[in-house]
Amino acid sequence: MDAGRSPASRLFLVLLGLLGVLVFVGLGTWQLERRVWKLDLIARVDQRIHAPVADAPGPGNWAGMTASGDEYRHVRLAGQFLGGANTLVQAVTELGGGYWVLTPMRTDRGFIVLVNRGFIPQERKAEFERESEGLASPAVIDGLLRMSEPGGGFLRKNDAAGNRWYSRDVPAIATARGLTKDVAPYFVDAEASGVDGWPRGGLTVVNFRNSHLVYALTWFTLAAMLAIALAAPMIGARQRRGPAR
Repeated sequence: MDAGRSPASRLFLVLLGLLGVLVFVGLGTWQLERRVWKLDLIARVDQRIHAPVADAPGPGNWAGMTASGDEYRHVRLAGQFLGGANTLVQAVTELGGGYWVLTPMRTDRGFIVLVNRGFIPQERKAEFERESEGLASPAVIDGLLRMSEPGGGFLRKNDAAGNRWYSRDVPAIATARGLTKDVAPYFVDAEASGVDGWPRGGLTVVNFRNSHLVYALTWFTLAAMLAIALAAPMIGARQRRGPAR
């Protein structure tokens, strides 16, 4: 501490420093708690993905659905796709840049679900924008339940009027396609069909960022550095006074 400061000023700086140590320790502890929560979430999602397939939630279950409780459930839909109602959402996958093809399905249970049938490359865009044939037959889709992605992508908002989509915003897409009744608040990522061709399903990436331990260590390190900075002047003063006699 600056020897020229008054005792009151030095005391204030010490108290401020101690407060900083407590804040840093608190932030580090919070990150450790977040890490426990994230690991539990990852375990629950992994269990859902590999669970036996179950019927997709119907209208009676929609109100209580949440991302943490329902996303990535392994579900099945049976019904018929609605022709001429595709929505292409920009995507980048392991196959390169292109689009997700989202097609509404009217299920045998009466409600509508947007199905992400899979990925197509850029050069197939026009073909799938006007696709209407080949969708009339009954279909059964197995896949992963996903929650709506409102707003748009990074720095790019969805433009319904211009038919430019950067995220799978279920309510906005449903409204743009004139689907206003009995539309599920989620969409389903279709599994790979095992048949070559487009769209290519089964490209869902399940990746939860888990850097909480790094953040916790950073906060604890800052707490230790600040504690050392506070203790150093007192240790130096004691050394200058010499050992007690």
